[in-house]
Amino acid sequence: MGRLSAQERREGAIRAAIAEFAVAGYHGTTTAAIARRVGVAQPYLFRLFPDKKAIFVAALARSMEETRMAFESAADGVEDGERALQAMTNAYVRLISTRPETLLMQMQGYVAVAAAEARGDALIGELVRAGWMRIWETVHLSLGADADRTADFFACGMLGTAVTAMRPPNDGREGASGGRCVSSRPPRRAG
Repeated sequence: MGRLSAQERREGAIRAAIAEFAVAGYHGTTTAAIARRVGVAQPYLFRLFPDKKAIFVAALARSMEETRMAFESAADGVEDGERALQAMTNAYVRLISTRPETLLMQMQGYVAVAAAEARGDALIGELVRAGWMRIWETVHLSLGADADRTADFFACGMLGTAVTAMRPPNDGREGASGGRCVSSRPPRRAG
């Protein structure tokens, strides 16, 4: 295998950062752990990113965009709101079962907002709010701009992400998976 380019190493560092930050958070993750995971020396990591915050921001932005793209791709070409809901629910279940670190990274981002803003740093909050709005708009438009359905989708998704973060035993009980939340709801009644 040939040498990796700086861009390939940067991509690897972002993936490694998502995995590390998702579990340990901003303050609990060291740049040494990220460098080890990606297989580079720590000084090389700082040739790719100016500091730890830049690594966190890149990982957070990537995780939010990957989530948005999963929903957009799932609903692409689906005209019926109910089918779009099911397609995005399935995409969410796939994402959380195959790459839970993507959603857990976002939770770490939500947590980091208040701490960063208390220190006078607005960047993470701006990134999280903008990323959230892009995800919201993607889902909202796919669901026919139905605010209630969009809110329900996100409520169930956040439940699923929180349950994943808690890592409960998988004993088959209802409520053990937020992915079932949306798909098991009865349809809304008209009027």
